[in-house]
Amino acid sequence: MTEKSRFPTGFAGVPTGLAPGRRASSWRSGTRFGRAALIGLGAIGLSGCSLIVLDPKGPVGRGDATILIDSTVIMLAIVVPTILATLAFAWWYRASNPRARRLPEFVYSGQVEIVTWSIPLLTIMLLGGVIWLGSHELDPATPLASQYAALNVQVVSLDWKWLFIYPEQRVASVNRLVVPVGVPVRFTLTSGSVMNTFFVPQLGSMIYTMNAMESTLYLMANEPGTFLGESNMISGDGYPDMHFNVEAVAPDRFNAWVNETRQSGQTLTSQAYQDLAKQGVLSKPIAFSDVESGLFHKITTQAIPPGPGPEPEPSPGTKQRQEGQEQ
Repeated sequence: MTEKSRFPTGFAGVPTGLAPGRRASSWRSGTRFGRAALIGLGAIGLSGCSLIVLDPKGPVGRGDATILIDSTVIMLAIVVPTILATLAFAWWYRASNPRARRLPEFVYSGQVEIVTWSIPLLTIMLLGGVIWLGSHELDPATPLASQYAALNVQVVSLDWKWLFIYPEQRVASVNRLVVPVGVPVRFTLTSGSVMNTFFVPQLGSMIYTMNAMESTLYLMANEPGTFLGESNMISGDGYPDMHFNVEAVAPDRFNAWVNETRQSGQTLTSQAYQDLAKQGVLSKPIAFSDVESGLFHKITTQAIPPGPGPEPEPSPGTKQRQEGQEQ
């Protein structure tokens, strides 16, 4: 195949056994312990929200997960022995152990220095090597190896929504990203307002979107499914709702979605974009059947003015001065 194809075919009562003088203190201790346990369980539960990065659905996500796992294993090589040594020293040098040899005049040992410094140094070197190699192999702007040509998608972060433009298909969608399975996607990203971050945890590589600048990111989905896409930078009141779905579908279903979108009858013009860029949260995704030529370039070059961004509330002192001036 000399030319790349566009797509492939195809919670306890008060204890009663204690003396009255100890009952209240034990109750307080139990309460503190219970609260600590609840907080710990809550933290464990919340941590599950981020475990999707260990369930990758694409080559970049798989590479990111590998770096996380390898780095954790390497760091455990010094963390686990340190914990075990701490417990062993505490047990051996307990007051009831007459065999423990104590050296109150001990100051320096070259052998101890070698051990205490060489292991962390080797760990850092190994960890640094893994990260160095991974950062080059997973460079966001490096194209992904594939027999198919990349699908171009232009991404604009707004307050508080995501705009996706398909320049070759001349369609656009908001808070809904549809991509074909097995086809690399070349994202060109910018911000129509404040700086933000684009992140699809199961596909990998979080990247910034910045006003008047373009960033490039290659991602690919290896299997069909619906994946969470989100913003990881607080950008105002609507930030918690600034997320979207990534739908990885078969190529023929992607083409069918494009054809269906073209029938929606709504065109994304400069004026429509400026209306869309106003601060607000959408209740559901929307789509555009056509896109004004060069719209993304106008956004990045600020030929279309950027959005206002979050407006800070004036401090009480400033507000009082403004009211005094008006009077």
